[in-house]
Amino acid sequence: MAVPPNALKKWEKVRDCALGLPGAAEEHPWGETVAKVNKKVFVFLGVRDGSHPLGVTVKLTDETAHAHALTCPGARPAGYGLGRAGWVAVPLEPKGAPAAGLLCDWVEESYRAIAPKRLAAELDARRAGGRTGAESGAAP
Repeated sequence: MAVPPNALKKWEKVRDCALGLPGAAEEHPWGETVAKVNKKVFVFLGVRDGSHPLGVTVKLTDETAHAHALTCPGARPAGYGLGRAGWVAVPLEPKGAPAAGLLCDWVEESYRAIAPKRLAAELDARRAGGRTGAESGAAP
């Protein structure tokens, strides 16, 4: 199955946002792409080979963001019991899927829910300085 170019471009932007966060690292458990901080997953990015629809799964602790994410076309609480802890699976391919900017905001919220306080503080300091991950020398 071919991956829609728009969804793939969005997936790549979200991946770049995730990996630009302090201490973030990419891993490939279970054959899918995830971003971790402090050895804990903060975003599941799935696979981009076309074997499954593209999507991201994030932990949204803010009630408004969580409710908003669930209104997206095809979005649902994450499987394996993660939905009970606030994780939401958001597909990237349907018409009306969220824009990359909003997805990056949700990735940052998920990161803040998982990251140690010192790394969240580093992100805050970076934001206060007006620097993005790429500008501060963070790995892409």
